[in-house]
Amino acid sequence: MIILITGASHTGKTLLAQRILEKYSYPYLSIDHLKMGMIRSGNTNLTPEDDAALTDELWPIVREMIKTAIENHQNLIVEGCYIPSAWRQDFSEQYLQSIQFICLAMTDAYIEAHIDDIRKHGSDIETRLFDTDNTVNSLKTDNHQYINEFTRIGEPVTMIDEDYEKAIQNLLEL
Repeated sequence: MIILITGASHTGKTLLAQRILEKYSYPYLSIDHLKMGMIRSGNTNLTPEDDAALTDELWPIVREMIKTAIENHQNLIVEGCYIPSAWRQDFSEQYLQSIQFICLAMTDAYIEAHIDDIRKHGSDIETRLFDTDNTVNSLKTDNHQYINEFTRIGEPVTMIDEDYEKAIQNLLEL
């Protein structure tokens, strides 16, 4: 089983991946780790802020890693924001049967009510080196982008609206 986790910034993609790893002992690949490895090694001229270009560069690698894991009957959690909304187009039905997709987003009301908690927990799992633009408006914009893009293409989006822990716990039970 491949568990593919994407979503807006600060929604807890890495936290969810960590909890799935702890519960099911599935290994996980952080696309952010791959990104930083490519940037730090000099294998790309892109920077951490080049999101669209990074998706174009990282997704083909991640996609083929997913196929390899499926072909070898291996479990893997893949998490990060560099998963294109049209990701399903890259897999035949044979592969899709082995992929569970999760997209996380927060409602405007949740962001407004919990902005201090969102900021406070921003580096709980991974240290964020570039985390200065997490205003209420920037977080809303980022979440709207994921909600609009993924729902437009027919993908489910898990909305974090009231109880963050409950939303994450519900996903762990799937």
